[in-house]
Amino acid sequence: MELTERKKKVLRSVVDLYIRTAEPVGSKAITALPDMKYSSATIRNEMADLTAMGYLEQPHTSAGRIPSAAGYRLYVDELMLDYRLSIDETKSINTAIEEKMQRVDKMVEKMAKLVSQATNLPAISAASRSGSARVQHFELVQSGKGSIILVLMLEGEQVVNKLIKLPVSLTEMDLKLLSAVLNASMTDLALEEFTAELMEKVMRSAGAAAPLVPVILDFTQETLKNHGSTNMAVFGQSRLLGLPEYQDVNKAQRVMASIDEDALSNLPAVMQNSNGTKVLVGPENVADELKDSSVVMTKFDIGEGMQGMIGVVGPTRMDYAQVTARLSYFAESLSKMFAKPEQAHLPESNNEE
Repeated sequence: MELTERKKKVLRSVVDLYIRTAEPVGSKAITALPDMKYSSATIRNEMADLTAMGYLEQPHTSAGRIPSAAGYRLYVDELMLDYRLSIDETKSINTAIEEKMQRVDKMVEKMAKLVSQATNLPAISAASRSGSARVQHFELVQSGKGSIILVLMLEGEQVVNKLIKLPVSLTEMDLKLLSAVLNASMTDLALEEFTAELMEKVMRSAGAAAPLVPVILDFTQETLKNHGSTNMAVFGQSRLLGLPEYQDVNKAQRVMASIDEDALSNLPAVMQNSNGTKVLVGPENVADELKDSSVVMTKFDIGEGMQGMIGVVGPTRMDYAQVTARLSYFAESLSKMFAKPEQAHLPESNNEE
């Protein structure tokens, strides 16, 4: 059976009406739309065909139709119209970001809260390193008698340091030798490459400074582990309780229990090789508890080798056009905010005028 342009128009109308009303959509409601010039009989036939094709479902014999997971997928991929943010919406997002996003280390938690407030849905926010963190250069700096400062220069021009009390008396030449060995053997390595065999090799070459090697290796591994991890936050799970789909307490509890940091920790990996916004509709979700829900995600660049991700979880009956527009605007604004100072600026709201 061919999916004609008329069928697509009817399907889009069913999805749009169901998003707004949360009630099964009948042929009369579609016929009443100003841009729908077909008779009720024609609409009924098209809805019957769409049901047979798997794009619509009929909850009860006498009820109207609701979109299926396949119907939502076609809607997201081909049918939904662009949602244009209003001037007030862009101003609200800009103000919220400017006022509340002052520090990257608190960005994840705050972004989840802001996105949840903007969409009235549970929101996910994450920040992670793109790829494995690596040390580009080691530096050992004398710091008074009996101590040195270990400096690690990472990718993205990041610098971390540690004050180390010397276990033995070392000369300046001893430290120069150790620095040369570290830079020859331990730079540009992934975390998993820092092995016991590597430590033994470096110690054999470090001369009198060999007792420092285990301390340096431990600090390097801890640093790479912290810089390679994903920080994640979820906010607004209780917002689901106000939606018609989750009036069933048992269903609501199952879904809410699945919306936490541990259950959603694989979503940043899902976004790893994706560009733009990604939508997972119903059964496409990896967690069984989310098979009747949809997840919409997008990512943005934080800089210094870090990627951010924001998204929402909600019913398959979500306003995909509005949600994707808001998430995209958040992501665009955040990428610009976290750019270098000479490049950073927020989108001007008067572009909408």
